[in-house]
Amino acid sequence: DFATPRAVLTGHDYEITCAAICAELGLVISGSKEGPCLIHSMNGDLLRTLEGPERLQVPESCLRPKLIQASREGHCVIYYENGLFCVFSVNGRLQATMETDDKIR
Repeated sequence: DFATPRAVLTGHDYEITCAAICAELGLVISGSKEGPCLIHSMNGDLLRTLEGPERLQVPESCLRPKLIQASREGHCVIYYENGLFCVFSVNGRLQATMETDDKIR
């Protein structure tokens, strides 16, 4: 038997740096090196784009996602390379932000 992909997820222009699967909600959330995080359905449909805070959306401080975690309650926490945490709803709404100088792994 050969494994075949269930779906091909498209939408990123650069390499994927982090991803999370929330099986309870049927979602795949991924972040790329130079772009926003995307929410796909398990079937491969692009549902939402998660944009970081507007004050940081300038080229010299591009938000580069490093870690993503999704919850079954419909929240997505993204840690960006510059020390910024963002919490989004699965509807794409930014709910909270927090900055830290600590090293997060």
